Amino acid sequence: MRRILLTLIAAGALWAQKPEQQPPKTEEPPEEDKTLTEKKEYSFNPVQAEAEIKIGNFYLKQGKLKAAILRFREATQWNPQSPEAFLRLGIALEKAKDKKGSKQAYATYLELAPDAKNMAEIKKKL
Repeated sequence: MRRILLTLIAAGALWAQKPEQQPPKTEEPPEEDKTLTEKKEYSFNPVQAEAEIKIGNFYLKQGKLKAAILRFREATQWNPQSPEAFLRLGIALEKAKDKKGSKQAYATYLELAPDAKNMAEIKKKL
């Protein structure tokens, strides 16, 4: 009986102890916010450009124009010869009501893809 009583007292003492306090966790800013503060050096990387285009398309479908524009601009930095990156950038800028920016992006798209199927449609936007 005494052994059981001692076991219960020891268990109660362990249960009553306060756990060590952990420092509060800090949340990381969203990925698109990091790109605003970081200075990057770009070199030709078409794989990274394609990844940025895919992420930009995701944000565009979600209606997050600012994030989409940032991703498409990143794609144009990673691969300045990517017509798709400039086309998508033009579309996102047009939706964001940035006429001057969208015209520049569309003009670059047409320079990079002079035989594009949608050339007539894009020329109307210029």
